[in-house]
Amino acid sequence: MLAYTYTEKGKFELWEKEKPVLQDARDAIVRVSLASICSSDLHIKHGAVSRAVPGITVGHEMVGIVEEVGDKVTHVKPGDRVTVNVETFCGECFFCQKGFVNNCTDKNGGWALGCRIDGGQAEYVRVPFADQGLNKIPDTVSDRQALLVGDVLATGFWSARISDITEEDTVLIIGAGPTGLCTLLCVMLKNPKRIIVCETDEERIQFVNKHYPEVLTVTPEKCLAFVQTNSDHGGADVVLEVAGAKDSFCLAWQSARPNATVTVVALYEEHQILPLPSMYGKNLTFKTGGVDGCDCEETLRLIAEGKIDTEPLITHTYPLKDIAAAYDLFENREDGVIKIAVKP
Repeated sequence: MLAYTYTEKGKFELWEKEKPVLQDARDAIVRVSLASICSSDLHIKHGAVSRAVPGITVGHEMVGIVEEVGDKVTHVKPGDRVTVNVETFCGECFFCQKGFVNNCTDKNGGWALGCRIDGGQAEYVRVPFADQGLNKIPDTVSDRQALLVGDVLATGFWSARISDITEEDTVLIIGAGPTGLCTLLCVMLKNPKRIIVCETDEERIQFVNKHYPEVLTVTPEKCLAFVQTNSDHGGADVVLEVAGAKDSFCLAWQSARPNATVTVVALYEEHQILPLPSMYGKNLTFKTGGVDGCDCEETLRLIAEGKIDTEPLITHTYPLKDIAAAYDLFENREDGVIKIAVKP
């Protein structure tokens, strides 16, 4: 089968690999029907993910059809159409029981797919702990609608949930890439008083203005003054930093009012500085970390009910054989690209 493979820092190649087989009674083999390219894949390519193993198939966001299951798999069966969670987790350890599935203590726990074990930018993928990592797609939900459930939508839902947003809040979202837009969709479910999206790319700003006209937009250089003007207490009540750019972390805490919550969703390629003397007295609460992707069943239900619609975010679709060209487009943000789907 064809599989897009991380070969060395700065280099991916389309390889021919053997179809995966079951290695554990809790595994499932999924025939991939649609996968996507994620900015985390670019972090691997740039050498910013030290855990990534050369030779692995990349890709951790996909949907497909279950082809085979191990003897201990009970929640899915061959023929089921499923989303694949970005995280593999045992469901039994201390962290899984607390809902912190990103910190699963199993050797294959956390972000393994497309990082430490073969992922889904391929024709088939093996999914460990299939009962936890696979969710059946409702018949009324298309593959395109479900594609982002396992990763960027899970991230957006998680970040909105842990931010404790109320209906009186002004919420600032920094970044309107795929994860930022999924975060926006999930913040909108909380019905805050005001949402502001900060973004550098003019085409992405236009996308937000077109699809979510009630949301305010601003560029980074104007953000601080704009947020202070368009908030009730001199800054945002909640800031979600989803950009991961050079100065976006600094902008996040500066834009927050005193005693606000700053939720850091972004995956940075460089260390960030916490300037405690400068922020002393603001009494900010920071929430950080990788997504705990344990709400996929709920997000699928919300999609089926018409309360979340991620399909407009998928702006391009490529066949797997042309995935290198898709990566070039995604990395260079050409043609208004937001999310690229790959079809084996």
